[in-house]
Amino acid sequence: MSFPTTSSLSAPSFPTAAQPWHTQTVEEALKLLQADSQQGLTQQQILQRQQYYGPNELKETGGRSALKILWEQFTNIMLVMLIAVAVVSAVLDLKARAFPKDAIAIFSIVILNGILGYLQESRAEKALAALKNLSSPKVRVIRSDKTIEISAKELVPGDIMLLEAGVQIAADGRLLEAQNLQVKESALTGEAEAVNKVAETVLSEDAPLGDRINLVFQGTEVIQGRAKVLVTKTGMDTEIGHIAAMLQSVETEPTPLQQRMSQLGNVLVSSSLVLVGLVVIGGVWRAGWDLFEELLEVSLSMAVAVVPEGLPAVVTVTLAIGTQRMVRRNALIRKLPAVETLGSVTTICSDKTGTLTQNKMVVQKVETGSVSFQVTGEGYAPLGDFITEMGVNDAQNPEIQTLLTACVLCNDALLQQKEGSWEILGDPTEGALLTLAAKGGIYSEAIAPQMPRCGEIPFSSDRKRMSVVVEGLPALKNGAQPYTMFTKGSPELILERCSHILIGDQPQVLTPQQREQILFQNDQMAMQGLRVLGFSYRFLREIPSLESEEIAEQQLVWLGLVGMLDAPRKEVKGAVARCRQAGIRPIMITGDHQLTAQAIAYDLGIAQPGEKILTGRELEKLNQQQLEENVEQVSVYARVSPEHKLRIVRALQNRGKFVAMTGDGVNDAPALKQADIGIAMGITGTDVSKEASDMILLDDNFATIVAATEEGRVVYSNIRRFIKYILGSNIGEVLVIAASPLLGLGGVPLSPLQILWMNLVTDGLPALALAMEPAEPNVMKRPPFSPRESIFARGLGFYMIRIGIIFAILTIGLMIWAYNQAHASGDPERWKTMVFTTLCLAQMGHALAVRSDTQLTVQLNPFSNPYVLGAITLTTFLQLLLIYFPPLQSFFGTHALSLSELSICFGFSLLMFVWIEMEKLVINYFNKHKHNSPL
Repeated sequence: MSFPTTSSLSAPSFPTAAQPWHTQTVEEALKLLQADSQQGLTQQQILQRQQYYGPNELKETGGRSALKILWEQFTNIMLVMLIAVAVVSAVLDLKARAFPKDAIAIFSIVILNGILGYLQESRAEKALAALKNLSSPKVRVIRSDKTIEISAKELVPGDIMLLEAGVQIAADGRLLEAQNLQVKESALTGEAEAVNKVAETVLSEDAPLGDRINLVFQGTEVIQGRAKVLVTKTGMDTEIGHIAAMLQSVETEPTPLQQRMSQLGNVLVSSSLVLVGLVVIGGVWRAGWDLFEELLEVSLSMAVAVVPEGLPAVVTVTLAIGTQRMVRRNALIRKLPAVETLGSVTTICSDKTGTLTQNKMVVQKVETGSVSFQVTGEGYAPLGDFITEMGVNDAQNPEIQTLLTACVLCNDALLQQKEGSWEILGDPTEGALLTLAAKGGIYSEAIAPQMPRCGEIPFSSDRKRMSVVVEGLPALKNGAQPYTMFTKGSPELILERCSHILIGDQPQVLTPQQREQILFQNDQMAMQGLRVLGFSYRFLREIPSLESEEIAEQQLVWLGLVGMLDAPRKEVKGAVARCRQAGIRPIMITGDHQLTAQAIAYDLGIAQPGEKILTGRELEKLNQQQLEENVEQVSVYARVSPEHKLRIVRALQNRGKFVAMTGDGVNDAPALKQADIGIAMGITGTDVSKEASDMILLDDNFATIVAATEEGRVVYSNIRRFIKYILGSNIGEVLVIAASPLLGLGGVPLSPLQILWMNLVTDGLPALALAMEPAEPNVMKRPPFSPRESIFARGLGFYMIRIGIIFAILTIGLMIWAYNQAHASGDPERWKTMVFTTLCLAQMGHALAVRSDTQLTVQLNPFSNPYVLGAITLTTFLQLLLIYFPPLQSFFGTHALSLSELSICFGFSLLMFVWIEMEKLVINYFNKHKHNSPL
């Protein structure tokens, strides 16, 4: 069989990457790829295909270099203005033959802020590297009629790949042959249950990814069985490759906090330039060009005053403190801005398996011949009761005991306790059956030696059942027949082969009415999202031969139905209720079946009966506009693919929602990265999902998201609190500096170095303390604030301007008095130190008052945030050092004040605190009367 030459590799007969291989028969697939299932590819074919397809590996597109990230930090508009100020200041100092200490200090702050920004943004994306690790390093193939082992990156479409239990699949492929093949695809599809694969099946083109049972996919794992596979897709054409492409196509949007800080910078710089222009024009108009150099110095001081140099550091430290608090609540933050972002979340899109559920199959219901049981207990721990409809625990009922015996003996899994927790080795479904039996007191270790297995008819996708033959006598009357055969599988198929039903400890003839009742029970359990298995038994005189297997599985005695479910976590229902109370809408997006998703969603309160549930197949038919119209009403999406998850998240974002996406599988990674905040599972999550996320749940607990959201809201409230504290003060400083030349006082009241001290120390330390304010009582009883609201929203902008003006009025009043007193006393520079000291001390009163918008300071518990008292005390002490410690006096250009002068500074500063407290009284008075008004 020949393969096209290199010059004709793109011929029409050559299959495209979009070829729907699940719609092809085995023969058609081999013909399309011009492959031989027995001999494999020849060396010439391999070389040609490697040239055409390239290596079987994921390719990475270029991202931002470290140098570019660093450069971008210094394009921030506030830092650009500070750089310009530093350059002009250095030129003026050098011209006056003075040491440029102001310029050096400003440049130091610029560099520090640039490094802080770089460290936040320079974390390299590792999601693609984690995806690459899913590729199996070695794979067995047939080439040139020989079975050999090659590197996974050497695979090409047309290769014949051999699979066995425990192998990680290295490429996408079409099954040629399969013997009892089960593949775990949860990382790719989100479905917990292992998939039974069938080679002979041909599917429709719109079959969802999770239903393509004739295909295998790269990065998934073979649980049991063997197979021969025709490699159809490699590298970026595989399903994993599509996910890698989606990951790299998702552009990272700035967080709400980053957008607000950018807005703040633009407003401050533009306002500063306008004010500088007015001061220079006013000064020149009043005194002429002779004072231009002095006006330039005033402009430099104003520019330094308007930029909150300490704000980036305070925000970074606040977010870091938030991350530490979240770690104590089992939420690990990978990217600092995500701390504040959590507080803005309006919608949580959650994967089902392992996030809302335990990722453990648990039997919840059993129907025997005459009794219905609800089974309690969680996970694989063998603790639980068998509750009848009468509310009685009846685990010793003979019908249930016989059924449990069948669960243990017709089983290949192992239940074991390891480091205090119960784990399953083998298929999760069979593990659930072992746990069920152990709850009834029947353990495999005890019963298997008494009834050793001496024959088996294995499960196959065609038969949809499994039978084992054991030697020994269960507690049933069986005459002289020494063997018992137990059978489990599809309830409908097993029921067809049953002639009797076990009632009590006696088999009775199965009536048509009983058959109908069993089928009705099966349908009811399936509608509840349960996976249902049927059990039966038969006594045998001898072990059946291979030829007599079909005959042996006849005339069976029906034992009952077992319904199991990947049960919800017990704490999630309360967490969903808290989400709704906080104005956050939870949505389930899963690759699992519709009925299963529906049952879990109803149980947890995510959806109500009658609400629309959208499947991946239905979603595929919707364009993006139609999907956006549906996302407002749909709370459950089932049987979806990775592309669907990405579309859903984008549709929600286009509708103005601020979206958090939780997940643990590879299939979740693109949506995690697209979401405003991606939340990965720490225990069950894949490396790919963790690297694509902003936050990791260390306990895989959905309830932890609610706790983390609360912390996010607290962080945002505290950031707003210290922004209005810092900027209210800065506006006051700018107005004081601007007033000096306009009042004809001569000279700049504050040097750039003194302003830097105020912005970094006097503002910075109390601001950090304000970041430690505890949560408000109603923080999780209100809707989230809009993530798109301005930083100046809800009165913050008006507050800063109002308080800044009051700051300025009080300080200008002191400045005029101090200026006249200083000139009268013959020490004309002392007034500047009084202005500097008053501004710094007034900040302390402001910090005390700003802790609450409505409560008076005397009404607050001072020890609910002791850091504020500590910061005020420390900052006041440091300010006094600047005035009275000679080396600092010389460096900062201050003068020692007399006790009366210092007392006057304290008195004027106290007026600031009194003003803010009086404002609270007035606001509370009007709010109270407005609330009590009959109108």
